[in-house]
Amino acid sequence: MLKNKTVLLGVTGGIACFKAAQLASDLIKQQCSVYVIMTQNATEFVTPLTFEAITGNRVTVDTFDRNHPHEVEHIALADMADLVIVAPATANVIAKFAHGLADDMLSTTVLACNCPKIIAPAMNTKMYENQVTQDNLKTLLNYGWKIVKPASGRLACGAVGTGKLADTKNILEASIHEISHQKDLSGLNVLVTAGPTQEALDPVRYLTNHSSGRMGYALAKAASARGANVTLVTGPTSLEKPSFVKVVEIKSAKDMFEAVTKKSDAQDIIIKAAAVADYTPLKTDSEKMKKSKTDDDLNLHLARTHDILAWLGAHRKQGQTLCGFAMETQSLIEYAKDKLAKKNVDLIAANSLRDKGAGFGVDTNQITLITKEKEVALPLLSKNDVSNRILDEIISLRKAQN
Repeated sequence: MLKNKTVLLGVTGGIACFKAAQLASDLIKQQCSVYVIMTQNATEFVTPLTFEAITGNRVTVDTFDRNHPHEVEHIALADMADLVIVAPATANVIAKFAHGLADDMLSTTVLACNCPKIIAPAMNTKMYENQVTQDNLKTLLNYGWKIVKPASGRLACGAVGTGKLADTKNILEASIHEISHQKDLSGLNVLVTAGPTQEALDPVRYLTNHSSGRMGYALAKAASARGANVTLVTGPTSLEKPSFVKVVEIKSAKDMFEAVTKKSDAQDIIIKAAAVADYTPLKTDSEKMKKSKTDDDLNLHLARTHDILAWLGAHRKQGQTLCGFAMETQSLIEYAKDKLAKKNVDLIAANSLRDKGAGFGVDTNQITLITKEKEVALPLLSKNDVSNRILDEIISLRKAQN
């Protein structure tokens, strides 16, 4: 969330201006204050009144507008801003920012801003691919700007190629990632597992569970937003893969064991949120199994899978923090404490399938955080909020260990 943040949205001339109105609306829904600065050319496509109606704040266009408070307006806006977003950004304004030109209200204000900045280019394909534009974008990267790359498709000019303004949800996601949290995990490598595994019976059928992957994905996003270098090892899910995260896709418990153990030594923090199968078929048929002619019951012979969390606990490197999950239907705290001790981990996030809102496939969770020293029962929260409470506890544990 961007609650109580102030976002300065720069809008430059181009047909993609109308999408900036949607972005402004999306930002307002994040409970932040939005101030819009438009270039004169932008007002030819969308009126300032559109943005004023959405944001509730006066839109600024002219550097020398006399109808404003006494303070120097471009400095006042720059001082307020927690984040600058320029979307759409033309080749012209990109060149201005890259070389420190300040000849209108937008470029003057942005030059005075000392906060994170995001730019979303939108222009003709040839203009975007021109080496000058690419060099200017590289310059902005060197100055700390974040770039949300344009999409490919049919452009307003009729050309087909790269240059369409990125989807506003991608720009919003970049904004949340940039300023929603303190970067208190900066420099740390975090591995998160998520989703179910699939244990093949034959080419058609498999054994699995009801995990949606939502909890693990929320943890990966939250850790990334807090500055960590995140690797997400995920079983099959219908969820959109998160940005700013390295994603490793697997299917079986064996796949997950190999992916996690291969990367474990490089991790400072490992969070095992995946619902990994405890058993796998002893034999996988190469052809589809057919029903018995006598309609006898089918007996499946299952073998234990590798216990990934136990392996991590036994092979952990010095200074590494391990967090596991325990989902139970009975004796939740007892089983979770037993898991904490037996598997040599630092933290267990325990939740019961019996608690309303804490089961599979929902956007909320209700967990109890269990360490060797304490247990803390959390109320029903969104999985994003639960993720940050888990990360808060992990940070606290690491500080106590150092």
